[in-house]
Amino acid sequence: MHVQAILTGAVALALGRLAAAAPATDVVQATDVKAADTTTTINANSNWGTWEGWGTSLCWWAKAFGNRDDLADIFFTLGSHQFAGQNLPGLGFNIARHNAGASSWNTYNGDKMVESPNIKNSRQMEGHWLNWGSTDPSSSSWDWSVDVNQRAMLNKAKARGANRLELFSNSPMWWMCKNHNPSGDSNGGENIQSWNLKDHAVYMATVAKYAKDNWGITFESVSPFNEPSATWWKADGTQEGSHVDVATQATIINELRTEMNNRGLSSMMIAASDESYYDQAASTMQGLGSTALSKVGRINVHGYQYGNGRRDRVYDLSQSNGKKLWQSEYGENDATGGRLASNLFLDFRWLKPTAFVYWQVIDGGGWGLIDGNNDNVSLGSPSQKYYVLAQFSRHIREGMRILDGGSGSSIAAYDANNRKLVIAYYNSGDAQTVNFDLSQFSQRPADGTKVARWRTSIGNGGDRYVQDTGATISGTRLTSWFETNSVQTFEIGNVSL
Repeated sequence: MHVQAILTGAVALALGRLAAAAPATDVVQATDVKAADTTTTINANSNWGTWEGWGTSLCWWAKAFGNRDDLADIFFTLGSHQFAGQNLPGLGFNIARHNAGASSWNTYNGDKMVESPNIKNSRQMEGHWLNWGSTDPSSSSWDWSVDVNQRAMLNKAKARGANRLELFSNSPMWWMCKNHNPSGDSNGGENIQSWNLKDHAVYMATVAKYAKDNWGITFESVSPFNEPSATWWKADGTQEGSHVDVATQATIINELRTEMNNRGLSSMMIAASDESYYDQAASTMQGLGSTALSKVGRINVHGYQYGNGRRDRVYDLSQSNGKKLWQSEYGENDATGGRLASNLFLDFRWLKPTAFVYWQVIDGGGWGLIDGNNDNVSLGSPSQKYYVLAQFSRHIREGMRILDGGSGSSIAAYDANNRKLVIAYYNSGDAQTVNFDLSQFSQRPADGTKVARWRTSIGNGGDRYVQDTGATISGTRLTSWFETNSVQTFEIGNVSL
């Protein structure tokens, strides 16, 4: 989210490239110009993990639009829905990340929140712990009536089948900050007061407990930081944010585990550290220490290093430490869907996460899947990027086994219960025929079988999630014609590993 708040997408991408050099294979495999006829072999014997789902964070867009059932339908179901004069395929998200806000406008013992001169109202999330007077959630120090719209969308998401819910923090409550400003320190340094480390853990654990007891919401995980290694969280920023040193992160993680356990939430995992870049995530994992890391159930990482950074290093470290791994936040300002597609394929190939979460599904400047303004609460039309994401989220579903698709342009997933193979392919080069070698599967459809496919163009027009049966099984291969700059997804039945 930092990129959106501080930089344009173009500048952010440049910074990401400066941050760390990627392995040469990273960019080339997703963007090289293909030959006139390409064949890729799907590895039936591979296993890159069980897919856990797709989702979105609820702040900031749900603060503005959380009372909208039509938006809940579009994002959290697989049905078709009329919106902006179009028939939209629901994205079928099953993950929602709920933000524990850091802002309140009360005065306590003469102290009150200091607001950044540049912060937008839409990016100020109301927090529940108003002051340090009491840790008792039933006392006047707490207000559970605020943040109505975000909580409404959280419940709408759950009612529509979202089954993986996460509580996360962008900043400690304002009164825990050295300058009482939840946008950050004046120089981008650590802003949480040393005596409030436990308080931040108490805050997150108390919100999680209250949600379970009173909202009917059981969070699967609690993430206490957001991009904590970043130094762009400053007092004049446009949103809530907080730099947290790695040693401080370790202390808070230990405190949070204790506070959650004390409230009967021992089965609720801690996710950390939601770093901006892959390379930061690897460094933080190595620096947390074994005690704190043992209390982390899942590694969350953000995708703002885009086409660069050692995704493979994050994966290797998560595996060697026995941790799950999510791409827990991704966004950019390319409404065509090209950068989304490219980075998705890089993630599946090298990061190998088991979930993917988009940051702002509604926003302007190309950031949203649906164009909108969260400040004046206005909505526009879905972008091409919306339909590009549908190519993946509607077909690679929770419980599927992710397979090695054979190249950086191919993703494969297997549904054992329905004996169905899903393949998604991004043709970023010239128009061509692509062949998918299925010879490693013990059973596959007969020669000549027509296979369902869905097509979306990359750009500002063209195909938008168009379904047909234009792909054919030819011997042990699935064959399909691809236009330039397009994504196709296939569902192949009667397949056995």
